[in-house]
Amino acid sequence: MILCRRIDSPVGPLMLAADDSGLRHIEFRDNRHPVNRGDWHGGDNPILQATEAQLAEYFSGTRTRFDLPLAPRGTEFQLRVWQALAPIPHGKTSTYAEQARTIGSPDAVRAVGAANGRNPLPIVLPCHRVIGADGALVGFGGGLPVKEFLLRLEGALPAQQGGLF
Repeated sequence: MILCRRIDSPVGPLMLAADDSGLRHIEFRDNRHPVNRGDWHGGDNPILQATEAQLAEYFSGTRTRFDLPLAPRGTEFQLRVWQALAPIPHGKTSTYAEQARTIGSPDAVRAVGAANGRNPLPIVLPCHRVIGADGALVGFGGGLPVKEFLLRLEGALPAQQGGLF
């Protein structure tokens, strides 16, 4: 059974979903690729509690890596792309071309971008750290302002005055 709960964050409300095997989804309010929540049930479990606590630490600047059981669902290719996100260090960025080379598919840059756009565990699997070859902030399921906010929070972009919006 997939349990879900909504939490507040500096980037707006997030919907967390997990089952006994691990964290399944983190959804932004305006997710570009919304998930069918037909089998989700409101509730709580230790994975959701740990996720909320670790996200709070991340947003406060005291956590740079997540330690959660993850259970994303996707194609074999998507899972390879998402797995390659985890090693990108906090405060650093990678490009879609570098990610394609990392997974052994150097010609699959666009497919890597598409897979990143469907990452069910943003922030924890840091697709926001993947940018265009020219340094442009492109493509992010939670919107480019959220991507920019997360990169500034991590120090990958210079800090700016004010909040997200």
